[in-house]
Amino acid sequence: MASESRPGNGGDLLVQVLRDAGVDTVFGIVSVHNQPLVEAVSRQLRFVPVRHEATAVNAADGYARATGGLGCALTSTGTGAGNAAGSLIESLASGTSVLHITGQVESRYLGSGRGFIHETKDQLGMLTAVSAYAETIRDADSAAKVLREAVAHALATPGGPASVEWPIDLQYAQCPVTAEAPPAGPAAAAPTGLDEALRAMGQARRPVIWAGGGAARAGDALTALVERWGVPLLTSNSGRGAVPEDHPLCIGNYATSPLGRALLADADLVLSLGTHFRSNETGDYSIPMPTKHIQVDLDPAAPGRVFPADLPVVGEIGAFLAAAGRIDGLGDAVEEHWTVRARETRDRVRATQRAGLGDHAVLCDAVRAALPRDAVVARDVTIASSSWGNRLLPMYDPRANVFPRGGGIGQGLGMAIGAALADETRPTLALVGDGGLAVHLGEILTLAQEKPWLVLLVCNDGGYGVLRNMQIGAGERPYAVDLATPDFALLAQAVGVEYRRIAAAGEAHAVLADAVSRQAPVLVEVDLAAYGPMPTPFTPPVTVPVS
Repeated sequence: MASESRPGNGGDLLVQVLRDAGVDTVFGIVSVHNQPLVEAVSRQLRFVPVRHEATAVNAADGYARATGGLGCALTSTGTGAGNAAGSLIESLASGTSVLHITGQVESRYLGSGRGFIHETKDQLGMLTAVSAYAETIRDADSAAKVLREAVAHALATPGGPASVEWPIDLQYAQCPVTAEAPPAGPAAAAPTGLDEALRAMGQARRPVIWAGGGAARAGDALTALVERWGVPLLTSNSGRGAVPEDHPLCIGNYATSPLGRALLADADLVLSLGTHFRSNETGDYSIPMPTKHIQVDLDPAAPGRVFPADLPVVGEIGAFLAAAGRIDGLGDAVEEHWTVRARETRDRVRATQRAGLGDHAVLCDAVRAALPRDAVVARDVTIASSSWGNRLLPMYDPRANVFPRGGGIGQGLGMAIGAALADETRPTLALVGDGGLAVHLGEILTLAQEKPWLVLLVCNDGGYGVLRNMQIGAGERPYAVDLATPDFALLAQAVGVEYRRIAAAGEAHAVLADAVSRQAPVLVEVDLAAYGPMPTPFTPPVTVPVS
């Protein structure tokens, strides 16, 4: 229900729309083409001046994942919007609810190609390509409608980034500002193909559940199904935390491990829930899959896209799980040894990985011990993340499980900043490599300025370690992977951020506990040259095409 309207400009309108959506913090860069918006946000909400537009979107993305709501990024038109495009691709890949507001040239010059400052060719087309929804505000009277429609699209299920370009003259223009409760989303349709799928579940003797990111919001129902059915749970990286990973039946993100493959090979049914079956999580689609496959997804094109799905179910995961919870005698047909094997597999995959990690498993343990269960661990693309961060490090809440699902390097710190400022009552940890950190090194200044409770854990091996290991593993001379790296102690000192160093496994627990206790930004460097290598060097479980 709408309240009485009051006069204001575009910035006042944006603030009201964000308040209505529960947003109190916005990330961006001020520009001549967004000043009215930034002025209003900085006066009435919290505006965080990041150092690059890509980080504005990454931080809004991290904020949205940590809150389970909407994040907002403000950028300038032209180059500024272009800088944001890569991070919008990540939000699109992950289905994160991000509202991206960018400027535009004066409305009378739209599409004229005059070379107006910051003008670019077909900016809306670019935004459409990297967003779930994109629109232009064409007059002051329609601004509120466009903004609220964008918010609704971003928060839909599945969600994704919604981009709005706003001509600068219309940002200054007066318009009515009215508080409105966000509209309720459409009622979920009943899942299709439900009866046959439920019948197959009741008859399965060795079933496996595979939970993807689409199951993240249905954690309680999924946990109840796992326990009642008594079967193993595999997850994608995105599905981690939906069921707390200390649950004895939660094997987790280990499908490509030898024991995970063996489990799938012996299964007589897989129930997959809201997963893309990404290449890096299926060994380039090489994992064995039983012929009986129930695939549940909102997207009618998803079932069968990667692996054959003889029992497709199109619908919302929560609705499906509610129906599955009503199956009479669920679990009666499951072989007793199958439940035992699930527990044993869970323990064995972790023990096997620990042996391959050596002292690097201590880093994982030290991170978990230093943080509360609900703390966000934002993981960039680095060896530490790809080895133990994405598997061995326990996740207990899907909102704590933040990482670039599209695989783009350099986004972890921005996501961590957004997550940390979403809830400043608990610590956040960013797990990054020196190579990924270098992509947006300037955001250390954002850390210094905003002072979030954030530990920046930098695993420093002097370059792109994942690619270096791949090249060496292929018998090649390493190329283009060795990078100049700053003296992190001096860097931290220069910007006024505390610094700690880990050079041996025996130091990890004490250093990380101390860093977290500071309740402030702390840069912790893991000096990998001093720390020593993993017994089994990490290479990603993907194949390189050979012509």
